[in-house]
Amino acid sequence: MGSRLLPDNLTGCLELLEHRHHTSIDLGLDRCSEVWRRMGSPAPAPRIFMVAGTNGKGSTVATLCALLDALGLRHGSYTSPHLVDYNERVRVNGKKVSDEELLQAFEAVEKVRGEVSLTYFEFGTLAAIWILSRSALDFAVMEIGLGGRLDAVNLLDADCAVITPIGLDHQAYLGNDRVSIGREKAGIIRPGKPVISGENDPPVSIIQRALELGAPLKRLGREFAVEQIDGRARLAVGGLELDLPLPALDGPHQLNNMATSVAALLELLPQAAHEAAVLAHGLQAVSLGGRFERVSHRPAVWVDVGHNPMAARALAVAMAEAVNAEGIRAVRCVIGMLVDKDAERVAEELATVVDAWYCAGLAGERGQSGAALGGRLRLAHPSMEITIFEQVSDALESAVADSGPDDAVLVFGSFYTATEALQYWRSRNHDK
Repeated sequence: MGSRLLPDNLTGCLELLEHRHHTSIDLGLDRCSEVWRRMGSPAPAPRIFMVAGTNGKGSTVATLCALLDALGLRHGSYTSPHLVDYNERVRVNGKKVSDEELLQAFEAVEKVRGEVSLTYFEFGTLAAIWILSRSALDFAVMEIGLGGRLDAVNLLDADCAVITPIGLDHQAYLGNDRVSIGREKAGIIRPGKPVISGENDPPVSIIQRALELGAPLKRLGREFAVEQIDGRARLAVGGLELDLPLPALDGPHQLNNMATSVAALLELLPQAAHEAAVLAHGLQAVSLGGRFERVSHRPAVWVDVGHNPMAARALAVAMAEAVNAEGIRAVRCVIGMLVDKDAERVAEELATVVDAWYCAGLAGERGQSGAALGGRLRLAHPSMEITIFEQVSDALESAVADSGPDDAVLVFGSFYTATEALQYWRSRNHDK
């Protein structure tokens, strides 16, 4: 590789990149676009699905990739953040790329970066594009990190823009209402290219932008629709009805994510509508950690990366279904949230299904202690039963110890919370 410009190991590289730029979030395309042009403006694939939205992006990317895989097409994906390994962010044909591939890509970016300062996310995005561009792909599925219009991924042009449901999150960067946030997400729409919305009534800003650009818009519940009938999913799209299996991912909200993914696929591959058996095979192969992921049965333990009120609302429905179906007696929630998230409303959404709260601390500049989180919840909801812990692992261990075989534990509130819980759970069961 010649003389190195960066550390020769992935951990060292990531630590350097995480702290080199003056701030972790610095929206704007100018810096990233300049370095991308110096790299030769690589495209990750001839055709690109771009996925933006508040919730459901990861599930939608995973489903699109599983469908492309079933159809025998070479595909790559870029997602963020990761759960356990940074390598999860960049996949080729569903497989995580190696440390060495990432190191080569980082070197390629660093070699031409010059005086341009890039955030951790921008640097990683350019590296991901470089890797995918060298992988002889048919399709790339690219997840927007934050917003859309000014996100580094948006330096690429989407052949199909997918916008999952819009809720309130990252308001400091995107605006304080759905219309403002929708306007930022709509920044991924390109002239004349199809747009798939994962909700019946998307913000008017998305509809207006699609009209301005002559981009055909299809909305879930209008131009395409899905319903569950006799243990199957019936999807109506483009005058066709497809009989498909229910989503492999748990939670009733996954039905809409699945429908959105199939509708998007058919925009660029309409002939796939006549391969229902192949699509069914792909849908059954979808796998994604931390999305209402069940890691134990007695007591039941679920882990979810959700971190905003919209996600909490969907999770409350999923938990209520599980409680009724399995006769669960009590639900304990291990919750850890970043300081800039709306913990009070999250707790309000989950209050109907949660009996006790185990508040855990999260480290980092946006983290907060379990005591600070617990104080916020007590102030907003004085009747809640709340216990305070320094770490997610301590809270989870205590919640499980307090639970009988017919109880359940829900871990929720952040990717960081889910990561710590999954790492602890795996080591705990490995030691046993």
